[in-house]
Amino acid sequence: MPAIRNVIAEELIWAVKKNQAISKIETMDQVLSESLARRRLYMILLGVFAGAALLLAGVGIYGMVSYSVNQRIREMGIRIAIGAERGDVLWLVLGHGAKVGLLGIVIGIAAALGLTRLMASLLFGVSATDPLTFTAVALLLTVVALAASFLPARRAMRVDPIVALRHE
Repeated sequence: MPAIRNVIAEELIWAVKKNQAISKIETMDQVLSESLARRRLYMILLGVFAGAALLLAGVGIYGMVSYSVNQRIREMGIRIAIGAERGDVLWLVLGHGAKVGLLGIVIGIAAALGLTRLMASLLFGVSATDPLTFTAVALLLTVVALAASFLPARRAMRVDPIVALRHE
């Protein structure tokens, strides 16, 4: 189909100017697409790496909170044995995960603000220090931190006080 379009385009050009040399016929969409191909690739790679970083952050927070719960299993058992509600233990662990996540967000925002000059040339229609983008990313990371903390928090909430007190 493109070959037919090229023949028609050549005939139209030659109808206007008979001796016009034609080397390459492209639509404006093709020219625009080729000019943006490198930036499109950079943005796709940036998105893939950002997704991988988000996954690694979630796995890291999960591992850290899970380790913390394992280290504090006796404490959780004592808390439940002396009358703490299981929901209180859940919120205790979720709060710990949220603190770690918020610390990471603060450090990440500071680093991102310092590196905005490097990314400014890759952005279209948004400034490098767009507050909406920073807020959305911070909220996303908070949700990931809470989600990563939820499984260890449920495990801590279900601790049997007798087993935890015997745990060495």
